[in-house]
Amino acid sequence: MHVAIIMDGNGRWATQRGLPRTAGHVEGAKAVRTAVEVAARAGIDTLTLYAFSAANWARPAAEIAALMRLLGQYLFTETRRCLEQSIRINVIGRRDRLSESLLRSIGQSERLSAGGSGMHLRIALDYSSQHSIVAAARRAKDVTDLDQEGFRRLLHEVDHCLYPASEVDLLIRTGNEQRLSDFLLWECAYAELYFAECLWPDFDEERFSRALEDYSGRQRRFGALRRDSR
Repeated sequence: MHVAIIMDGNGRWATQRGLPRTAGHVEGAKAVRTAVEVAARAGIDTLTLYAFSAANWARPAAEIAALMRLLGQYLFTETRRCLEQSIRINVIGRRDRLSESLLRSIGQSERLSAGGSGMHLRIALDYSSQHSIVAAARRAKDVTDLDQEGFRRLLHEVDHCLYPASEVDLLIRTGNEQRLSDFLLWECAYAELYFAECLWPDFDEERFSRALEDYSGRQRRFGALRRDSR
């Protein structure tokens, strides 16, 4: 099972409490730890988290700098916890606009966790699904026998996806917004969607379990009829 999460609402969480937006991102990092632990216990194969979109570069420079520092700190502190649970870490998205220090942190986390046999944790950083699809299409222009699986492999290449990832089964978005925001558009072709009204720092174990329970009650047909249809 592949679960993807758009972690929306950190800034609003902080603003509602009279705190700087960066405080919301700090609390959001704590919610990430909870989500990873819940997903691993639930037996989820792949968890993809939308940490920073390509569009987020339009935010104030001070907030971007704080976010990048927080991402680096997260990789430094959480890699050991992931190793204890045999979780593989992989950062997907563009890397040409990231700092050298962050790139070193990413490389170290990926190398250290490469032998993990448990859940595959993917962190989408400087990510744009539209950019990835266009980049993959450019690589495919001279391929005459390209099929969907072949194009998926090209997407993995441009996204620096080190391990094979299946299509998304369940997409969760917090923050009471109902849109995909340029996230895994190809992989979410048949994903079940779940929109949580809470802001990301409040997305705790109970709310995650509720989303998984809701998913378990759905019948996925992929364009076919229900089995009991006449």
